[in-house]
Amino acid sequence: MAVARLAAVAAWVPYRSWGWAAAPVGPHRGLGALLALIPRRAPRWLPACRQKTSLSFLNRPDLPNLAYKKLKGKSPGIVFIPGYLSYMNGTKALAIEEFCKSLGHACIRFDYSGVGSSDGNLEESTLGKWRKDVLSIIDDLADGPQILVGSSLGGWLMLHAAIARPEKVVALIGVATAADTLVTKFNQLPVELKKEVEMKGVWSMPSKYSEEGVYNVQYSFIKEAEHHCLLHSPIPVNCPIRLLHGMKDDIVPWHTSMQVADRVLSTDVDVILRKHSDHQMKEKADIQLLVYTIDDLIDKLSTIVN
Repeated sequence: MAVARLAAVAAWVPYRSWGWAAAPVGPHRGLGALLALIPRRAPRWLPACRQKTSLSFLNRPDLPNLAYKKLKGKSPGIVFIPGYLSYMNGTKALAIEEFCKSLGHACIRFDYSGVGSSDGNLEESTLGKWRKDVLSIIDDLADGPQILVGSSLGGWLMLHAAIARPEKVVALIGVATAADTLVTKFNQLPVELKKEVEMKGVWSMPSKYSEEGVYNVQYSFIKEAEHHCLLHSPIPVNCPIRLLHGMKDDIVPWHTSMQVADRVLSTDVDVILRKHSDHQMKEKADIQLLVYTIDDLIDKLSTIVN
C-alpha cells in the first residue's frame, strides 16, 4: 500500500538531498522504512494543471463565517491549520491538497476568522477564537478520523484540537510548531518595552516574513493567549505525532518541538530536524518531507484499522 502511494508521490515531487535528522521519541520506525523506498529521481514538482476546489463558507450562528475549501475523499482526512496571518492558499496548504488528491483522501484548508476570505475583524481576534474556528471545521466539515497538519501557530492550535476532540483527531503533524511561542517571546522583552506595548495596545513584532517588516500583534491577543499555554504541564495527547522543524528557524526555536515531544503523553512521537530549513519550511525538499510524513501516517493508521 505504501509503495503504491510512493509511486503517486514520485510523479510530482522532485528528489533532493534530504539534509535532515530524525530524533524518534518512542518505538515508531515507519518513516525510516518508508524513506528507504524513496526513488532517486522524480520528474516534476507539482502538476502543471490543478483541479480547483471551490471556495465555500461555513455559516455559524453568532460567529464569523469561515472561508474554506474541501476536497472530498477517503479517511483519514487531512485538515491544514495555518500559521499566524497565513492564508489557506499558501505553498504548504496547496501541496497537501494536491497530494491528498493524488491519494484520493479528503482534505480541508481554511482561513481563520478575521483573516483572508473569512468574515470577522482581525483586531478582535484571539487565540481562543481561532481555537473555536479549528473546532468548527473539525465538527461541522470533517467526516471521520482526521490528521491535523499545523504550521507555526497552527501547530499550537492543533494540540488544543487534539485535546478537545480525541475521538476524531487520530494523528498530528507539526511544522515549526509554535506552542506558547508568542507569549514566551513577549515575556522575554525588557520591562520598559512591555509597558510601552501595553500602553499602545499593539506589539510591532519584527519579522522578515511580513511585507512591512513587522507583525502588529494586538496586546489583547497576547494576554488572551496566556490562557492557552501548554508547555507548563503534561499535554494530554496520545495519538501519533510528527514534529518537523528547521534548525535555521529564527522565529520559533527548534527546541520548542523538542519541548512539545517531551510534554505530550503520546509515546509515538518523532521529531525531524532539517539542518538548513527556515521557519516557513516551504522549499521543495521541505514539502517533500511533509507529504512523505503524511503518507507514512496514513499507512500506519490504515494498518491499525485493518
